Amino acid sequence: METLFQDVKSDIITKLTDSVGLDSYGSDLHNELCNTDYFIIGTYKAKKWLGDSVFDAIELIREYENSNFGQVSTDFSEPENVANMLAYILGEKILNESSTLSSKSDDFLDASNLNQISKEIASFDYE
Repeated sequence: METLFQDVKSDIITKLTDSVGLDSYGSDLHNELCNTDYFIIGTYKAKKWLGDSVFDAIELIREYENSNFGQVSTDFSEPENVANMLAYILGEKILNESSTLSSKSDDFLDASNLNQISKEIASFDYE
């Protein structure tokens, strides 16, 4: 699961470097980075990325959705759905480590904010 986490973190850092989320509210950054585009497209690619961690991913998604929505809605028979929901959840976990983002949730983000958020999450490792 650590490799999957690192892949999502790298994707977020790349997007921040490319100014994704610029001029959006801090509270909308997770959505901008992890929900407006697919992390993985293609069943083969999703299966390959999930690899041996597929059952850990399913369990994490199941727990997250039950806790946050009261029910599970991800179709576990579709590898793309599993991969993209996992990236969404891991992205939330990664971004929650940024004190800059926490302090700017009601503010528009500028380039220096995105840079600081990127620096803060770069040092965060999978637990």
